[in-house]
Amino acid sequence: MSNTDATDHEPQGTKPFAAFEWMIAGRYLRARRKEGFISVIAGFSFVGIMLGVATLIIVMAVMNGFRTELINKILGVNGHVVVQPLDGPLTDYAEVADRLAKVEGVKFTIPLVEGQALASSPAASNGVLVRGLRGQDLGKLQLVSRTIKEGSLEGFDDGGGVLIGRRLADQLGVRAGDTISLVSPRGAVTPMGVTPRIKGYQVQAIFEIGMSEYDGAFVFLPFAEAQAYFNREGDASSIEIYLEHPDRVDEVKPKLHAAAGRQIYLLDWRDRNKTFFSALEVERNVMFLILTLIVLVAALKSSRASSCW
Repeated sequence: MSNTDATDHEPQGTKPFAAFEWMIAGRYLRARRKEGFISVIAGFSFVGIMLGVATLIIVMAVMNGFRTELINKILGVNGHVVVQPLDGPLTDYAEVADRLAKVEGVKFTIPLVEGQALASSPAASNGVLVRGLRGQDLGKLQLVSRTIKEGSLEGFDDGGGVLIGRRLADQLGVRAGDTISLVSPRGAVTPMGVTPRIKGYQVQAIFEIGMSEYDGAFVFLPFAEAQAYFNREGDASSIEIYLEHPDRVDEVKPKLHAAAGRQIYLLDWRDRNKTFFSALEVERNVMFLILTLIVLVAALKSSRASSCW
C-alpha cells in the first residue's frame, strides 16, 4: 500500500459539532406556524443555558488561575519546607543540605542567613528582611533571577553588593549602582553593651516579582557577607527545601527527618502561610456556592425547555 493510500484511510478527528447535531438543534429552535411561542421559550432557554455554562467555565478558570499564580509567586521565593536546628547552631549546613537534597521528591536545597534590618538612603528608610544566599543558590530562584530589571547578578558572591526589589528601590529613591545603608540592632559587643551595626552596600541589581510583599521588603546579600553582618560565625539560620510536588509535603517530611542526621524542626509552606491560604479557601467555598446556584438555574431552564419541546 502506498503512503498516499495509507494517509487517505487514516481515521479523521471528529469535529466539535457534526451535521447531525446541527440538524437536531435547528429542529427545536425553528418553530412551525402554530409553535411560534414555543420557539421563543426554547430560544430564551437556550441562551440561559449558554450563559450559565459560559459563566461556570469563566469563573472556574479565573479562580484556578488566580490561586495558581499566587501560589507560584509565594512558593517561588520561600521554600516549601524550612529546616531549623534544635540541638545547636547549624554549622554543618553544607553537609545537611547535601543529604536533604538527595531525598526522593526534593528538587534542591538552599542554606541561608536571615535577619531583619533597616534599609536607609538619603531620601527615606524602610524595614526589610535580609537574606544571605550563595550566588549559585540565588540562580535557582528563577522568580528572582529571571526578573532582574536593572544591574546584573554576575559576581554576586564576590561583589559585596545587594539585590533589592523595585518597590523598595522606589521608596528609597535609588537605582542600580547607588548605595544604601543597612542598620541592624545586633552589632558589635562593647563594654557599653551591644551597639547597632551600620554598613553601606552598593545596589548591584533590582528585581521585580510583582508582589509588594517581596518587591518592597526583601534584600539579598552574599552568604558570607550576611554571616559577618549578623554575627553568625560560620553557621546558617536555616535551610530551605524546594520540592518537586509541594502538595506531597506530608510524604516527604519523614524522609527529611531521617536524612538530616541531627535534630531538626520542619515548617512547611502551609503552616507559614496558614492565614493567607485559609482566606483563599473561604473564597473558594463561596465561589463554589455561587457556581452551584448557577448550575441549578441552568438545569431548571434546560428542564423547562425540554417540557416545551
